Amino acid sequence: MPMWLYFFISYFCGIWAFSSSRKHLLITLLSLEFVVLVLYFSVYFYLCSFNYSLFFVVYFLVFSVCEGSLGLSILVSMIRSHGNDYFQSYSVLQC
Repeated sequence: MPMWLYFFISYFCGIWAFSSSRKHLLITLLSLEFVVLVLYFSVYFYLCSFNYSLFFVVYFLVFSVCEGSLGLSILVSMIRSHGNDYFQSYSVLQC
């Protein structure tokens, strides 16, 4: 089985987990990080197979770390203000 098929299956498993988890914010963030990790490895192996420079991989890693820290800060602020990470206890209309 080719390697790209493993990445394809892993990517869609992560997308399925991201779209099906609607109860906790932490599970949603973990599935989003899984998708980013699969994309990172697929781009890395693609660039290594053609012997390209890996500067893009470093930029992608920097942006994914920034995305992860932003998600964790939203999670911490939600837990401090509401006491849990359930989506049902959070209303968008509240200030």
